[in-house]
Amino acid sequence: MTRLALLLLLSLSVFPAAAQYPVRSVTLLAGYPAGGLVDSVARQVAEGMRARFPGGLVVVNRPGAAGAVAVAEMARSQPDGYTIVLTPHSALVIAAQINNLAYKTPDDYDPFINLVAYYPLIAVRSESKYKTIRQLLADAKDHPGMIRVGSPGEGTSSHLNLEELMFHAGVKMVHVPYAGWGQSSPQLLGGHIEALVAQPGELKPMVDGRRMRALVNFTPVRHPVFPDVPTAKELGWEVSNGVWYLLMAPKGTPAPVVRHLHDAARAAIEDPKFKESMNSRGIDVDYRPGEPLRADLWREYRLHTAILQRIGLLKR
Repeated sequence: MTRLALLLLLSLSVFPAAAQYPVRSVTLLAGYPAGGLVDSVARQVAEGMRARFPGGLVVVNRPGAAGAVAVAEMARSQPDGYTIVLTPHSALVIAAQINNLAYKTPDDYDPFINLVAYYPLIAVRSESKYKTIRQLLADAKDHPGMIRVGSPGEGTSSHLNLEELMFHAGVKMVHVPYAGWGQSSPQLLGGHIEALVAQPGELKPMVDGRRMRALVNFTPVRHPVFPDVPTAKELGWEVSNGVWYLLMAPKGTPAPVVRHLHDAARAAIEDPKFKESMNSRGIDVDYRPGEPLRADLWREYRLHTAILQRIGLLKR
């Protein structure tokens, strides 16, 4: 008997309810407010998964602490497959290192599928005097502490890209953390901040509608959805921290339950409509299953330790 088959039998013997899963509604937690990219991806994935959940699959927003509130609630839940979370990986490799949470490392939960990946951008409102990122940074250098830049929250990948850009460019701007796009975008449009770091799926409608202007992209190379936006790397700054969205269950969730969740989510992201929706926003569908994904999270966890120490968010 193979090791996998033995584990499946043990799971069924210890958790007999797993054999009938799912028999009731499943809660999919999303760690950011309604209207943002996390919420949008969560709802599209949930819609694609619902056919395999006759009792229902409900998206519940639990914003706070850069996504960590939702992940912590999942980590404290029963490992029965009825509470899962969609989260950016920053809540796992950044927030987990700088906050005292119900989880700490990638061994404290069961990641079962990565869904998408993308890179943030810096943008200003269309009325801004800044036409390029060099103009913004030059003004920041001439007026230290006067340029305010919003982000989806302290300890997010967007925040760290901003910190890395300031470090490599030798300037200091004021980081203003918000609880996601729903808060930061009105602040930019209202002139309360000079710029923001945001996700491509959130920015694209604003750029297309000429309400905002993207100045720099943190992609390794120019993205076809934003072909006119230069990358930080091509301008001479080695800054390119990507973002992943993944689904997780509490540690110890039975293997048959995890497999059911994985298969439902994989079918959802392989739907051509989902792929088209993501690609049109500058977001790539990026499938990775459980254990390889856990190894990737550990790599990112260790890489971010050094960055967090340098910017003072993590004590040595």
